[in-house]
Amino acid sequence: MTMRIQPSILSADFVNFESEFKTISAADGIHVDVMDGHFVPNLTFGLGMVKRMQEITSLPLDVHLMIENPDALAPLYAEAGVFSVTVHFEALSNPVETAKAIKAKGSRAGLSIKPNTPVSEIED
Repeated sequence: MTMRIQPSILSADFVNFESEFKTISAADGIHVDVMDGHFVPNLTFGLGMVKRMQEITSLPLDVHLMIENPDALAPLYAEAGVFSVTVHFEALSNPVETAKAIKAKGSRAGLSIKPNTPVSEIED
């Protein structure tokens, strides 16, 4: 198994991502939490901002979607060229098809669960 160090940018200065990214230039990638204010109460940024991040760093982006309707939106993040897209089981209509769509666009697909969701829910 390959270990990667991918710092989260959640506490970064959102106005100065370029300089913030330089401070973690030795990392293996950047973890990006995308929150929509609906699936989770917090609001961060969306696809447009992630596309801009892709333009200002050569580090791979590991995108964690905490959003409603990831079935439709997750493939768009993969299409933007991010390294990986992780989606929440609880928000998905069809986890297998969404994973296939992410992979078809060239990204790795990940599945996340909320703390109170039993692992048995995703074993299949």
